[in-house]
Amino acid sequence: MSDLVPSPARAGQFAAWALAASLLLPAAPASADALSEAAGNYRIDSSSSINFKVDQVGGGGIDGSFGSYSGSFKIDGNNVSKSNVSITLFSKSVQAKQARITDFLRSDAVFDVANHPQITFRSTSVTRISDDEARIDGVLTARGKSRKAQFEATVGKRNGKAISFRVTGSIYRSPYGMDVGTPIYSNLVQFDMTLNGTRK
Repeated sequence: MSDLVPSPARAGQFAAWALAASLLLPAAPASADALSEAAGNYRIDSSSSINFKVDQVGGGGIDGSFGSYSGSFKIDGNNVSKSNVSITLFSKSVQAKQARITDFLRSDAVFDVANHPQITFRSTSVTRISDDEARIDGVLTARGKSRKAQFEATVGKRNGKAISFRVTGSIYRSPYGMDVGTPIYSNLVQFDMTLNGTRK
């Protein structure tokens, strides 16, 4: 039985050998980050949500959403900076909680849906912030005017065929000729979107 129980000296030798082996053997590969694992081309689904808010002095404000949109995005797994996104909002689909506010948003004072049926965003660059976050710079076009815009996107749910992003950002509305109601209503439009993509 004594041969089966290592002496303290032999135990120490074994521990030293094990430590040396662990240092020499290659480490197990780390799991890929969320953006790289989700590489591919996606179509933006109708299950997405495009919400926005304009604050009002003293509280409250306008909460709205777009019910109709289309778009796509590409995630480059080797170089996230080569990713891109393109989305079109159909301005006639804008909605608010009250019918009179919906009508106001659709009027020529704000989105002017009769003359400008679409609002578009096209990315110009994508910058990684962390394993599952990126900053998206691009051009937003509304009411025939195009301006630079910036959003941040965070990976949400994902599987082999689909991925979800939460996308947030703020846009000044005055450069687009939609500054009606300022300063009682903020010049900033705060977007909070969930973009659900299905792999093409």
